[in-house]
Amino acid sequence: MPSDLAKKKAAKKKEAAKARQRPRKGHEENGDVVTEPQVTEKNEANGRETTEVDLLTKELEDFEMKKAAARAVTGVLASHPNSTDVHIINLSLTFHGQELLSDTKLELNSGRRYGLIGLNGIGKSMLLSAIGKREVPIPEHIDIYHLTREMPPSDKTPLHCVMEVDTERAMLEKEAERLAHEDAECEKLMELYERLEELDADKAEMRASRILHGLGFTPAMQRKKLKDFSGGWRMRVALARALFIRPFMLLLDEPTNHLDLDACVWLEEELKTFKRILVLVSHSQDFLNGVCTNIIHMHNKKLKYYTGNYDQYVKTRLELEENQMKRFHWEQDQIAHMKNYIARFGHGSAKLARQAQSKEKTLQKMMASGLTERVVSDKTLSFYFPPCGKIPPPVIMVQNVSFKYTKDGPCIYNNLEFGIDLDTRVALVGPNGAGKSTLLKLLTGELLPTDGMIRKHSHVKIGRYHQHLQEQLDLDLSPLEYMMKCYPEIKEKEEMRKIIGRYGLTGKQQVSPIRNLSDGQKCRVCLAWLAWQNPHMLFLDEPTNHLDIETIDALADAINEFEGGMMLVSHDFRLIQQVAQEIWVCEKQTITKWPGDILAYKEHLKSKLVDEEPQLTKRTHNVCTLTSASLPRP
Repeated sequence: MPSDLAKKKAAKKKEAAKARQRPRKGHEENGDVVTEPQVTEKNEANGRETTEVDLLTKELEDFEMKKAAARAVTGVLASHPNSTDVHIINLSLTFHGQELLSDTKLELNSGRRYGLIGLNGIGKSMLLSAIGKREVPIPEHIDIYHLTREMPPSDKTPLHCVMEVDTERAMLEKEAERLAHEDAECEKLMELYERLEELDADKAEMRASRILHGLGFTPAMQRKKLKDFSGGWRMRVALARALFIRPFMLLLDEPTNHLDLDACVWLEEELKTFKRILVLVSHSQDFLNGVCTNIIHMHNKKLKYYTGNYDQYVKTRLELEENQMKRFHWEQDQIAHMKNYIARFGHGSAKLARQAQSKEKTLQKMMASGLTERVVSDKTLSFYFPPCGKIPPPVIMVQNVSFKYTKDGPCIYNNLEFGIDLDTRVALVGPNGAGKSTLLKLLTGELLPTDGMIRKHSHVKIGRYHQHLQEQLDLDLSPLEYMMKCYPEIKEKEEMRKIIGRYGLTGKQQVSPIRNLSDGQKCRVCLAWLAWQNPHMLFLDEPTNHLDIETIDALADAINEFEGGMMLVSHDFRLIQQVAQEIWVCEKQTITKWPGDILAYKEHLKSKLVDEEPQLTKRTHNVCTLTSASLPRP
């Protein structure tokens, strides 16, 4: 029987449950609590708009099903079925008959945060999909959340979308509400409340609001309808759901792709506290260093494991490969020496013949026990931006420029005044919506200033890389055909093959339809196309999305060797550190030069997170109060 103290505690909690009753029912009416984005019946009443969303969602689901059907996975669970660690041996993975993994092992231990790395197209995302779909033998008690796509547009708010994903909390609250009026089941009710306390059920809305704020959603944005957001912002909502639900195994594939530097810093700090199993694919060395406790290198159809973050992986791998090559050369020298001895003295005197036979046996034992393999190095890339020639400064002059998207809309920039030339090496930083991409569009002439003037040298050629450049590719053409079509002055296919090859597209990749290439390979086609425009100025807007680490390093080297000017928008701290000489902060309708480097700016953002925490708690409380008040009453 429960004690008097327990009864009093239960009574207080029953009152709290009744107080939460109306807001919670509001969440139920907003849609079913699900672990994958769904369109509610309420949205179906909207007619054609929701039908288009349904069709798009169905297309994505069909595409994933086709990929799964083309994927073959085998493996054996080696860990205990009730363990919180996952050890799978004899793991093999093929896709459309191509072997991606062969007889390797998957080891994921509770409390570890793994960075999964490897070259573009090697199968990292395919492995995550196989794990997320439970095509590998993972025990049922380990729940998995694999972030695969953005939330579809709907009438729900971001806050509601995040809250509804927590099916366990919703189920427990519903059961607790039922038992709140039945004193006879007080012990069961106490158990439910203890579990709800573990889930922070009383603070669930505040926690959801805090996550959304960290990903860049203002209080007003948290109350807007999801259909009013772009795909990038809806992807942030999907990421917020993944963080909110706290699964035992969280799989994230390039989670920083749609984030600004502020949100990247917040996400890095948030993931550092993840205490279960995290598997992360990211092209950002800086992010991997900040988050990961272990690195999994997918290479040569095997998974190899390293303790520590990315920098420690690089150091350890270099040491291991140096030792492996020393061992390889020693063995080859021994083999050559023994073969030479056997050839010379195998038919000599009895004594020499016996020694030759002994060495032959030693050689056979060495061969039977397995020889050290030669180190297979990653492919090295060498991007190239052709010489652009010199033009006298100023190349571009910005004079008293102000800009609004609409007459009555907010002012993005007010009275900008600066100049850029062929020596410019600038990274633009600042929160989303501050106008970084807008500035690049103004400088290229894609947008016109509301006031003021932008003067450009008459001979200047500008090459702008942006996140939607892939959409301009002709997917039915091969990279070779596409480049020959864009640059007809290059007559010889072999010459164009060499050009494309410098961007990491070789062999069949050059002649396969672009639609069959990975996102990273499509990005390389775009970079090759951009480079051979022979620009004086490179304007790069998030060029690292979908690229692997080796490709980003090759891009950085090419930028540093480029003769012209460069302006960069990127969430990759390391790339900025590699190529930018100045940091310009876009904020509060103006641009200011940051006095330090990008690493100092990152520390500034971390400090700002700490300083804003008390105010954030107050703001999230206000958001939750407003949201609860706006929910429909039963």
